[in-house]
Amino acid sequence: MRVRPLLGAAAGAALLLLTGAGAAPAAASAPAPAGSVTVDAVGRIAADGTVTLSGTYRCAPSRGPVFVSSSVSQGASTSRHGIGGTRAVCDGAAHRWVNKGRTASRVLVPGAAHVQATLMELRTFGVLPLPTFHAVQDRDITLTPA
Repeated sequence: MRVRPLLGAAAGAALLLLTGAGAAPAAASAPAPAGSVTVDAVGRIAADGTVTLSGTYRCAPSRGPVFVSSSVSQGASTSRHGIGGTRAVCDGAAHRWVNKGRTASRVLVPGAAHVQATLMELRTFGVLPLPTFHAVQDRDITLTPA
């Protein structure tokens, strides 16, 4: 079992308890997030280890800032490597996203990989900004030399 998701859930629960009943009406009245995100079948990896991932997204107007984040893993490793982030324009239209990033150590190579893209909004509940997920897509892709 992974520790990081458990710590995040525990921290979120503690924050909700600390904010008290005042945050419950705001959370209950918030509209359900809507959106979609896709990942292109091919990503690029440069000789210096820079990875470029891309796809599309669509989201309805939102109250807080929205971002498209992406991560990649390869082989049997359970380690995911964050690859950039893009500020999303939520106007109901389809848009392209492109994220670039490099891992600390050059562990990624051309070949099969797995990407997760997330469309996430930061909504303020009380004084605390919390993530609200609009869409997630997992996809197996191919990293090709750039």
